[in-house]
Amino acid sequence: MDTVADDDPPSEATLTEFIRTGRAWVYTQSGVVCGYLIAFDVDDCTHIEQVSVDPDYSGRGIGAALIEHLESVARERHRVALTLTTYRDVPWNGPYYSRLGFVEDPDPSPALLAIRAHEAELGLDAWPRIVMRRAIARSDPSAPAPVR
Repeated sequence: MDTVADDDPPSEATLTEFIRTGRAWVYTQSGVVCGYLIAFDVDDCTHIEQVSVDPDYSGRGIGAALIEHLESVARERHRVALTLTTYRDVPWNGPYYSRLGFVEDPDPSPALLAIRAHEAELGLDAWPRIVMRRAIARSDPSAPAPVR
């Protein structure tokens, strides 16, 4: 399973472009980038494409902080949930996201199924993968829930 963590990060130019277009966020400490998150909108949700934290900074809540920040951005964009695809059993994947409030999506949308199909084409199905989602808490609990 070491290959799961061997994904090369995007180039600085690519990450900069994603940041410019509102698709990526970075976490820095003392001017050092120690984590990043890349996402895009799918249906009425914001889909997390990748969360990555430098191993030297792991275990400090950086990934969770990036996801919490993304939720606030998604709420402002009137999204109803965060979604992601991940390895079900890899400890820093499925179980980690479960601890952050994500649940397996038993009925993914056609767009999410297309993402899964693309991942399979890339050979990412060496271990079982799942689609997960976490509802976005509304900032005003008295506001009507968005229709999905």
